[in-house]
Amino acid sequence: MLDSFLKEDEGGLYRDAILVELMYKRREILQLSPRSAAATEAYWLHVSRTAMACRFEITLPHTAQAGVRAASATLDEVARFEQQLTVFRSDSEVSAINQHAATEALPVEPALFALLSSCQQLARATAGAFDITAGPLSRCWGFLRRQGRIPTPEEIEQARLCVGSEKLLLEAETKTIRFARPGVEINLGSIGKGYALDRVAEQMRGEMRTALLSAGSSSMRALGRGERGQGWTVGIRHPRKLNQRLAVLRLRDVALATSGSEEQFFEHEGQRYGHIIDPRTGWPADGVAGVTVVASSAAVADALATAFYVGGRAMAEDYCAAHPGTLAVLLERDAEQPLVIGRNPQCEVTILNE
Repeated sequence: MLDSFLKEDEGGLYRDAILVELMYKRREILQLSPRSAAATEAYWLHVSRTAMACRFEITLPHTAQAGVRAASATLDEVARFEQQLTVFRSDSEVSAINQHAATEALPVEPALFALLSSCQQLARATAGAFDITAGPLSRCWGFLRRQGRIPTPEEIEQARLCVGSEKLLLEAETKTIRFARPGVEINLGSIGKGYALDRVAEQMRGEMRTALLSAGSSSMRALGRGERGQGWTVGIRHPRKLNQRLAVLRLRDVALATSGSEEQFFEHEGQRYGHIIDPRTGWPADGVAGVTVVASSAAVADALATAFYVGGRAMAEDYCAAHPGTLAVLLERDAEQPLVIGRNPQCEVTILNE
């Protein structure tokens, strides 16, 4: 998915400094004793904690040791976001909404209400390719329990009756939510990590001039312009060739998210079915191998990565044309080279031919 590294201008080579696959093996803070001023340029401080079924990590320049305490305190807040958003705990606010909103209007915490409103707007802007009500479809395909199965056409149609953002009745004045019919449910798994990164970034901004925030291997939020002022350099892993990079992005105060089905899928009678369901058809999306989206918000980037994976090139082109500042690197299923769609002035893209 994603990996991060320093770009060293020595013979035109890239020198890896931190890889997401290796970052997961580190606990809390990694500090290396500098042997020289030049050597310390490749050293970073990593503060991390596990939440939302992934590792949240804040990477700081080696000169920012004073920011370690602030980073640790900020990451503690992620547990609170998880408790509010998860569908896997019966006492979360989202679980309470799913249990009762079909029969009564429920008050929603203001920040969560704003997130739900944003999700509804994104669903409209992507013609339903991104939809937080698609849980019934994922369930009938077995992906919520990671036990893939082929549902019957009747099961798919029954699930689709409960899917659609228009079934979320949001009242802005009272900040309440009600479902239009029984069986509707919300699942914020496709935007929750990005939302948490945005909230962490808000809190970190007052403490740190530059930092790189990540949630697992799919979402990142860059604060500032990196230690040298040239941006944070992030590699996109090739979705079909996992030991290769597809592209390199340099980020400056911007967010990034990637989406693909190379890790969650099942095969049936020679056909591969990925876990990202097209809410409009009820079937797994299969036209895109992988997509990375750059946007000002990590939550928006998360949502659009899913939407562009579902809607493909045409949707990405239409959305990016209508929303300046949105950039996508999209590899179609049978293509050899990715497409760069849209533009973000805070991001530079280099396509690799490894």
